[in-house]
Amino acid sequence: MKGFMRKRGASWELRVFLGYDPVTGKQRYASRTVRGGKRDAQRVLAEMVTEAERGLTPRSASTVGELLEAWFELAAADFSPTTVKETRGFIDRSLLPGLGERKLAKLKPAEIDTFYQHLRTAGGVGGRPLAPSTIRRIHGILRRALAQGVKWGWIGVNPAASASPPKVPPPDITPPDPEQLARLLVRAREESPELACYVLLAAVVGARRSEMVALRWSDVDLDGFTITIRRGVVLGSNGLVEKDTKTHSSRRVSLDGGSAAVLAEHKEQMESRAVECGMTMAVDGFVFSNEPDGSAPWFPGSVSRSFKRLCVREGVGHVRLHDLRHFVATQLLGAGVDVRTVAGRLGHRNSATTLNVYAHFLEQSDRAAADVIGNLLLPRPGSPD
Repeated sequence: MKGFMRKRGASWELRVFLGYDPVTGKQRYASRTVRGGKRDAQRVLAEMVTEAERGLTPRSASTVGELLEAWFELAAADFSPTTVKETRGFIDRSLLPGLGERKLAKLKPAEIDTFYQHLRTAGGVGGRPLAPSTIRRIHGILRRALAQGVKWGWIGVNPAASASPPKVPPPDITPPDPEQLARLLVRAREESPELACYVLLAAVVGARRSEMVALRWSDVDLDGFTITIRRGVVLGSNGLVEKDTKTHSSRRVSLDGGSAAVLAEHKEQMESRAVECGMTMAVDGFVFSNEPDGSAPWFPGSVSRSFKRLCVREGVGHVRLHDLRHFVATQLLGAGVDVRTVAGRLGHRNSATTLNVYAHFLEQSDRAAADVIGNLLLPRPGSPD
C-alpha cells in the first residue's frame, strides 16, 4: 500500500491508497489529518499503511444494508424455505431499519451493542421488547453477512464478532404428563378423530410438526409396524413447500400395535371419505389431509392452532404441540431407554443434541440409577448385616 502526506498549514494531510471499491469500482483512500511535526505525521502514516496491508481498513463505501442484500441473495439458495422467510423478515423488520444506512467503514461493536439493547427494550411490533433468543438470531444473520463482507474485501474485520448479544436462558421444558395426554386424546376422539390420530402418532413417534404433516401413505408400513420420516412440509413465501428433514436424512420409526391399529382405522376413514366424494385416495397421498384424495397436507400452523384450542378446552392451555416431542423424549429417557435410541427416534443428528436438551431429565434418571446400585451393594435399613 502506498502512503502520501502533504503539509497544509499547521497540520499534515495523510492518504493511503486502498485499491478499488469492490462494489463501485472506484478508487478508495483512507485519509487522516495530523497536527504536529513531520515525524509525528510519518509515524501515523506508517500505522495507516500497516492497517491497510493487514486488511483492517474498510475498502468499500457501501452500507450495511447493501451488504445484507448482497449476502442474502447469495446465501438464500442454501436455505430451507422457512429459513428464507424468517431471515428475510428479520432483515426487513430489524436490521435494515436499525443499521441499514450505516456505512460499513464506520460500524463499530459498541454501535451494534446499542442496537441490540434497543431491540431488547422496544424492537418488536408496536414497540414491544424482543426476546433474547430472537436478538441472538438477528445477531447470527448480521455476523454471517459481515463475515461474508470480510471475505469479499468490503471490510477488514467483522465488528459483530466483538459484539455482545444477550444470553439466552435454557428453555423450560414442561411436557404433559401421561394422565394429561390421555385426557387430551379422549377429548380429541370425541371432537375430531383425525386430530386424535395426529396427536397419538406425534406422542408416539416424536417427529417434528413439519415431518408429521409431510407423512404420505407410501411412508407407512402397517404390516411392519413402521413409518419412514423422509421429508418436511413448511410454509414458504409462496405457500407450502416440501423439503428434506432437518438433518437431510430419512429415518424409520417403529410403531406399537395399538398405534398402528389407530393409523389403520384412520386410513379406512379417509378411503371411505374419498369414495363418498367419488374419488380414489392416492397411494402416495398425505396421511393428514383435508382433501378427499389426500393430495394436499394440513397447514402446519392450522395443526398448532387446533391442538391449542383442544388443550384450552381440556384445561391444559400451557401445553404446546411441540411438547408432544418433549413428552416422547422425557418418557423414554425416564424409562431407561438409551440416549442413542432416543436421539434416532427424534431425528437428532447425534446424541449430544439429545443430551444437551434433556440433561435435566437425565439427571433424574441418574439419581434413580444411583439408588439401584446402592440397593444392590448396601444392606437395607432394618435388615440384618
